[in-house]
Amino acid sequence: MLGKSPWKMAVGATAIALLAAGCGSGDSDESSGTSNTVVIGIAEPQHLIPSNTTESNGAEVLNSLFYPLVDFDAKNNPTPVAAESITADKTNTTWTVKLKPGFTFHNGEPVIAQNYVDAWNYGAYGPNGQGGSYFFSSIAGYADLQSEDPDGEEGPKTAPDPKAKKLSGLKAVDDSTLEIKLAAPFASFASLLGYTVFYPLPKAAFSADGVIAEGFEDAIIGNGPFKMKGKWEHDAQVVVEKVADFKGQVPKVDGITWKIYQDDAAQYADLVAGNLDVQTQIPIESLASASADLGDRFQKSPNSAFQFVGFPTFQKEFQDVRVRQAISMAINRQEITDQVFLGSQTPATSFVSPVVAGYRENTCGKNCEYNPTEAKTLYTEAKGPAELKITYNADGPHKAWVDATCNQIKASLGVNCTGVGEPKFADLLTKVEKKEPVGLIRLGWLMDYPLMENYLGPLYATDGSSNYYGYSNTAFDDLVAAGRSAATPEEAIAKWQAAEDILAKDMPVIPLRNGQNVFGFSEKVTNVNVDLFQKVNLYEIEVVS
Repeated sequence: MLGKSPWKMAVGATAIALLAAGCGSGDSDESSGTSNTVVIGIAEPQHLIPSNTTESNGAEVLNSLFYPLVDFDAKNNPTPVAAESITADKTNTTWTVKLKPGFTFHNGEPVIAQNYVDAWNYGAYGPNGQGGSYFFSSIAGYADLQSEDPDGEEGPKTAPDPKAKKLSGLKAVDDSTLEIKLAAPFASFASLLGYTVFYPLPKAAFSADGVIAEGFEDAIIGNGPFKMKGKWEHDAQVVVEKVADFKGQVPKVDGITWKIYQDDAAQYADLVAGNLDVQTQIPIESLASASADLGDRFQKSPNSAFQFVGFPTFQKEFQDVRVRQAISMAINRQEITDQVFLGSQTPATSFVSPVVAGYRENTCGKNCEYNPTEAKTLYTEAKGPAELKITYNADGPHKAWVDATCNQIKASLGVNCTGVGEPKFADLLTKVEKKEPVGLIRLGWLMDYPLMENYLGPLYATDGSSNYYGYSNTAFDDLVAAGRSAATPEEAIAKWQAAEDILAKDMPVIPLRNGQNVFGFSEKVTNVNVDLFQKVNLYEIEVVS
């Protein structure tokens, strides 16, 4: 998932850049120091429909509004949450999900298997243009829900209607039983079911079969421990309140205000002043003072963030691999992590996070080694562009490191490089989805589920949901698919590692850093934990009595 501030990919989707943009949130009753509610900082979500939410800001909000089929234990194994059980046949092709009884949506509708079928069919149907559609591609019939025009350009405006509107592999056997038939075996499919796009939707979400009701996205109805209070106030806040008699794990707080900022510095100022209870990523320029400002309320924890810069490979000036290799070798990762991030991040020389099984050190090899002499030679031979720019989202802490990276590129290659701030992460994603010329793209990825495949398929597969750079390699696609179909996790990892080796040769992106959570919280709250997905544990946080 691209992340807002070192990524959802992290979405993502990883963000880092500061422009003096000012705080964009109004006050609310939920911020009262005497109430049993908390205020958590985010940037403006791009979307809140689950199947279209592939970045971390929206995912954090949805994490309060929905209850997933599975969560993950300390060893990253999927464990049932809204599901009673998840089982597979001997071939790992047909999966059966039994739902726990008693769950309802916030409008009182019972949660039944058909709610998952309806939501997933909507998400998978190509003309709906859902950002998370790719994640349904393992289910039988997905290909028939997509369409391509004669030029191979997907899209509802020019493409003919798909062959089908429903996934043939998806069926509600009864109200509590969901049957999922996959297009090919996938031994680890249960892990995918913890991801945002696999949330259910109530009947009230649809004005007609397969049509989301107008206004639903601004007043989401979920099945989780909190429900919306009012509507999504864009660029200001999303307020949620605890659901009475919730059948799952019950939070200790009565409500959350997701306070939306356009600037991490303004967010940090609110944190220090006590107007904000949790900031999940302390901005770069505040790292040196955070210990003094916050004391033991400044903390660190592991996360799955992978920070990188992507090349628009569909543009002529970046199609020569030597250009991409040269720019990567022009960057001194260690210097930036030491001097800009003060050691709070580490240099990345692989394409997956160290937190997932199958990670190997330095799979990027010499292409990720700082070598300005070799970089200049390669760049000159390939006739690389005389001007470079790196576009980043200014609602995350990125300006400092982007400027430092551009300075290194200038010194190494002798070309002009500038950082360009896009005010919102959501706007940056919209531009790259439209293939607008933004130069190199600052991105980050937080895992959606703890598999090596999650760092490969969505980001680099030809049809990957977050492949914003137009990369396509048939051999890579085949290896990712072969890993999914492997009989054991060990065999799957071997295939995915071979796929990663192809990335190391093609360099569609530049690995930069592996992140960690560097977060802070106010004196009002305790038991604050931020997990591998860069999400606050909403069930443990509590207000100091």
